[in-house]
Amino acid sequence: MQALLDAIARMTVPTDAQRVFHGRGGVYPGCEHWTLDFYPPVWLLTSFLPVSDDDLAVVHAALAERWQALQPGAPLTWVFQYRHEARAETRLMAGHVPDPHVISEEGAAFRVHLLKGLNHGFFLDMAEGRRWVRRQMAARPGQKVLNLFAYTCSFSVAALQSGARQVVNVDMSDGALAIGKRNHQLNGLTTGASFLPHDIFSSWGKITRGGRYDLVILDPPSYQKGSFVAEKDYARLIRRLPDLLAPGGHALLCLNSPKLGPDFLQDRVAELAPGLSFGQRLPNPPAFVDTSPDRALKVLVYSAAPASERPASG
Repeated sequence: MQALLDAIARMTVPTDAQRVFHGRGGVYPGCEHWTLDFYPPVWLLTSFLPVSDDDLAVVHAALAERWQALQPGAPLTWVFQYRHEARAETRLMAGHVPDPHVISEEGAAFRVHLLKGLNHGFFLDMAEGRRWVRRQMAARPGQKVLNLFAYTCSFSVAALQSGARQVVNVDMSDGALAIGKRNHQLNGLTTGASFLPHDIFSSWGKITRGGRYDLVILDPPSYQKGSFVAEKDYARLIRRLPDLLAPGGHALLCLNSPKLGPDFLQDRVAELAPGLSFGQRLPNPPAFVDTSPDRALKVLVYSAAPASERPASG
């Protein structure tokens, strides 16, 4: 675990929540099972393999020493999570996690929950996606956005803060959307957002009722038993894009499966929505460097043809 300990010895105190060590990217041989994140003021260490109490004691000593150097006299708080299959075991190792626990990114505030569940309410690897949404909304204020698989609605907060007129958030988890509503309230966003706790595949009528969208965000889980499997279900989303997008509108397609590369999305768009043009693949945050870009998070931008280039009907 030397690479992890070296990262701890070098780390600073970020203002925003971010990843500090990404062993999952394969850059650090022998540390592929470790990640270290900072959700101020809490450090979160995750292992995807069983580890011993001795290993955790070594990490604790390293964190305590570095934290004392960075924040003399301040108490150290850190959480350990062991993730295996679709389960997680979480332990508070030192200190006290705030409740509510609110973190920030580019001036926006978000609720997180580190002591329960596999996910924590905010995905650090999607920072560049949210940054891209901010730029798009600021460049042309007043856009309408559809945020599918909205989870806790961080895309919606970013869009509304940057000039979007309306965001429709859809997710089958009412609990996630409830956190999303609180995230909007935390940021003083009292209008412009709607929250639909529906299964997307059985709710296209509600989704399309408001007309076409300037931006459609697709950020589904790569695998969620009983609700979404990327290999068979992503095509059902892509097929809908031409009818959802306004002329000149954009689609942000996200895929976080190490088994599927960007060609998985590109091939399906070419087949099922050939009128959409590929724009770019967004970079991942520098901390998430990976020896295999195809295995890492994929965030692809597509655009619909402007009205002047669309074929006439009839």
